[in-house]
Amino acid sequence: MTEAELRKISDVEWEIPQEGKMNVPGRVFGSEKLVEAMKKDKTFEQVKNVAMLPGIIGASIALSDAHQGYGFCIGGVAAFDPVMGVVSPGGVGYDINCSVRLLRTNLTLKDIEKKGRKEIIHSIARTIPSGIGRGNKLKINKEQLDEILKEGAQWLIKNGYGNKEDYLFTEEQGKINGANPLFVSKRAKERGIVQLGSLGSGNHFLEVQVVDEIFDETIADIFGLKKGFVTIMIHCGSRGLGHQVASDYIQAMGETYGWPEQDRELVFAPINSSLGKQYLSAMACAANFAFANKQLITHFIRKDLKYYFPNVSVEVVYDVCHNIAKFEKHIINGVEKEVLVLRKGATRSFGKGRREIPEAYRGVGQPVLIPGTMGTFSYVLVGTEKAEHVSFASTAHGAGRIESRTFARKNLTAEQVKKELEKKGIIIEAGSNRGIVEEAPEVYKDINEVVKASHDAGIGNLVARLRPIGVVKG
Repeated sequence: MTEAELRKISDVEWEIPQEGKMNVPGRVFGSEKLVEAMKKDKTFEQVKNVAMLPGIIGASIALSDAHQGYGFCIGGVAAFDPVMGVVSPGGVGYDINCSVRLLRTNLTLKDIEKKGRKEIIHSIARTIPSGIGRGNKLKINKEQLDEILKEGAQWLIKNGYGNKEDYLFTEEQGKINGANPLFVSKRAKERGIVQLGSLGSGNHFLEVQVVDEIFDETIADIFGLKKGFVTIMIHCGSRGLGHQVASDYIQAMGETYGWPEQDRELVFAPINSSLGKQYLSAMACAANFAFANKQLITHFIRKDLKYYFPNVSVEVVYDVCHNIAKFEKHIINGVEKEVLVLRKGATRSFGKGRREIPEAYRGVGQPVLIPGTMGTFSYVLVGTEKAEHVSFASTAHGAGRIESRTFARKNLTAEQVKKELEKKGIIIEAGSNRGIVEEAPEVYKDINEVVKASHDAGIGNLVARLRPIGVVKG
């Protein structure tokens, strides 16, 4: 894409002008450096393709961590008219509700070191299953799985695996309504029932961190974040169940409505069609499974830490979705309207006053959790009112890849990555050397640049920085 085709609005905002079959323009958030990286793959082409979908409203959006994905770019956002619009599984992704939960503790790094940091990281890694296919920390039957698909994290808490505050500080209170297990295939349920309570593989992780820097003391205090104290970040999703739901409905929509000319991966169904409604219901089931998955992981982390620290406190700061479609109210042409917002590798970033966020945070805005890579910082931001006007209340969800997994395997070794992490004082426990190599910090964008672009654009403002001291990966 040439400079003429990409119009600069500000240092961190850009527009792809509406042309051809595009129904809306494209809007891109990112510094010049990040935008240059996006030009190296099909990010902008995918933004333009999404802009051609029926019923899209406002703009097709790419955030500061955007890179090429399935149909939609990862870091993509689009909103659709609920009557005239469509829903595309490519706008949610295969890992439905891949998301992040941040836990705060009353432990300091000194407390961890006293007990032996390596031993504690190893103990957590042994407790929480990770890797392809592994899981089943809770033996459930088919009827219980259906209940979890309907009730999400709330089912776990009702059955003694947590407390009410856990789901109160989770997006949608850990349960998306409208979930009907009848619309989830037998194969999807078979894949999910053996994986509850596990991290999975790929870029999923569990990270022990220390609050390294506070940018906004007032908001950090409201979020319960204190410099020098230990936090734990959990990044995982709906495992094989969500992947199967996506596969099932991509195929069904293609067979029913055909494959879009601009990109087969943008297959869709009208929101109000039977198939569209069934997908949204099945997607809600998968999202609820993901909420329950992190809730169970949280329970076992607490149990594990209690062994070392009998008086430990482990509380949920917040739990945010990354891959999701949800009906939300937004101001469209000066009028409040309910629209279907698809966030693909994007974090909701509501400003203060929104009823959807926990009452304790309503006076400042929603916590936004943006993990880095296993060798770099992660960040806590806060949502803004500006984001509600310019990005459908969305901002970045992570660093964003700049190199493929194939590139990583050809150019890096696990020993190299481990040595670099050791230099930074980071212990890693991983199920495979391949996982270490494919998720090396070198294959990701600069997380500092990504969050700075968000802050400078005013769509998610800096609150705190978290430094990793131990990582568990599949």
